[in-house]
Amino acid sequence: MAEKSRGVFATLFFWAWSLFNFVRRLVFGVIAVILLLGFLIALRAGGGGGPALQERTALVLNPQGSIVEQYSSDPMQRAFAGVFGQRIKEVQLRDIVKAIDAAAADKRIERLVIEPDEMSSAGMSTLHEIGAAIDRFKAAGKDVVAVSNSMSQGQYLIAAHANQILLHPDGDLLLEGLGRYRTYYKDALDWLGVDVHLFRVGEYKSYAEPYIRNDASPESKEADLFWMNGVWNDYLKEIGAARKIDPAAISAQIENYSSAIKAVNGDLAKLALDGKLIDKLATRDEAEAYLIQKGVKEENSYRKIDFQDYAALVQRENPIDTRPQVGVVVAQGEISDGDQPAGSVGGESTAKLVRQARENKNIKAVVLRVNSPGGSAFASELIRREVELTKAAGKPVIVSMGDVAASGGYWISMNGDQIFAEPTTITGSIGIFGLFMNFPKTLAKINVHTDGVGTTPLAGALDPRRALDPKVGDIIQSIIDKGYQNFITKVAAARKKKPEEIDAIARGRVWSGTQAKERGLVDQLGGLREAAAAAAQAAKLGDNYQVRYVEKSMSTWERFVVSLSNDATAHIAQGLVPESMRTLLAQPDVQSQLKLLRSLDSNKVGVFAYCFCEIK
Repeated sequence: MAEKSRGVFATLFFWAWSLFNFVRRLVFGVIAVILLLGFLIALRAGGGGGPALQERTALVLNPQGSIVEQYSSDPMQRAFAGVFGQRIKEVQLRDIVKAIDAAAADKRIERLVIEPDEMSSAGMSTLHEIGAAIDRFKAAGKDVVAVSNSMSQGQYLIAAHANQILLHPDGDLLLEGLGRYRTYYKDALDWLGVDVHLFRVGEYKSYAEPYIRNDASPESKEADLFWMNGVWNDYLKEIGAARKIDPAAISAQIENYSSAIKAVNGDLAKLALDGKLIDKLATRDEAEAYLIQKGVKEENSYRKIDFQDYAALVQRENPIDTRPQVGVVVAQGEISDGDQPAGSVGGESTAKLVRQARENKNIKAVVLRVNSPGGSAFASELIRREVELTKAAGKPVIVSMGDVAASGGYWISMNGDQIFAEPTTITGSIGIFGLFMNFPKTLAKINVHTDGVGTTPLAGALDPRRALDPKVGDIIQSIIDKGYQNFITKVAAARKKKPEEIDAIARGRVWSGTQAKERGLVDQLGGLREAAAAAAQAAKLGDNYQVRYVEKSMSTWERFVVSLSNDATAHIAQGLVPESMRTLLAQPDVQSQLKLLRSLDSNKVGVFAYCFCEIK
């Protein structure tokens, strides 16, 4: 009896302690957040928004992580990371371009310094738009210097637009070209006893080939090499024009890398210098001294400002813009059904943004910015329909294709009044496929079998444990055929062509932006800037307009923290934040509390129309 009493007492003590510990953690988390808010408010009240920008300052473009159309990270994470001196490894393309364009007209900014080494990924079209902004900066009579320890060919595409490129003597720059190699599973699946059934229309719709072949089909190789050569030639033209080198000479050097590298004893930095891809070899301290000499010495470096800090400064300095608006709706990433968070494409959520832009009286025209390889066909149709309704309501809709707008990405684009694409955009892939796998032979290998009855031939027909009835296969193929006809018919109506004309350039084939324009799938070559200007012209706004992004609204809490964090970040950069506050903010308990402040929606699974068309 005594042991039982002790057991009950121990249980009660355990639950009491657990409750106390939970309350303790919650209270300390809330106190930390309250202290943080008080600290931020004090900064805003007493800091005056940071020091004034001085004359002869250099703008430093040093993107860290991926360059994206729209953040996929949580706004709370970004805000609080900025508060204690950290960076989320994502940078929005719009912020880079906006900072460079603002600096071009800012008399306080003397030059642009490009440090591309920490940029991890960006598509060719994204890099082209940054390069165009750098060219506008140079056209304003300002200097651009690129400094690097080592560059990939993507990083070099930005650096190539500089007036001078400085590379570390022990660094490297190697232009490789473009490649697309996949893993094929047919023999492995056969060995496992898995039966793969592919249903498709279009011999170029190669997404599912790895499951039915051990190598790429001739059609896949033909189509891939065609569009990749188009993109690569545009790459060579761009760096050739920027560096004043014949693209053929660059191509010839790449073809003869083996002998060329031997001639310089394996020194890739010297090879880049001899090939005029760079201007000077310099260690980091030598590059720093060079920039001090060209600019103004400040402490132990040159006078400079980070491009993200500069973008926040410009936003604070500019008054509220009351001009008519061109609304930009971003469709970035795979297209999924339902409501998806910012930074991704949801059938319901993205369609809602287009609808909001249509119903907003201040927005006179809409730009749909697409950077998507596709996804759910149903979700794509929901978005396409909202584009169609927006046009019917009298608002122009201009489509701006980014790095990729293929398959479902083209589906949502097709009804634009005009479609803009960069020469290096990957688009097309107009095709339909279905893939079904079953594994009765796999189960039989371990002496497992499936049997039973159904009231109709369709009952249990798609059970992966059972062999696929050929009649059911015929049904699926008929559905796929109908889906393809639906796709090309909609494209034909949108592009004012006959379905058979679209079929000739569809069948799942991928095109570069230039190739798509030649075939009537794209109207104009250009980026977001040109698309916005076309939207303003279609709405008869002339030059009197502003660009406004139509995005999911942040909560009151998120807006409050984000607005305060910009000011706080400037003070942290100056060392004005006590180490104790930084330590407090970095505590796991505080971070976990912050993550709970924003709920996440669950994803839904749907049927996808996808283009496997990335390049490396």
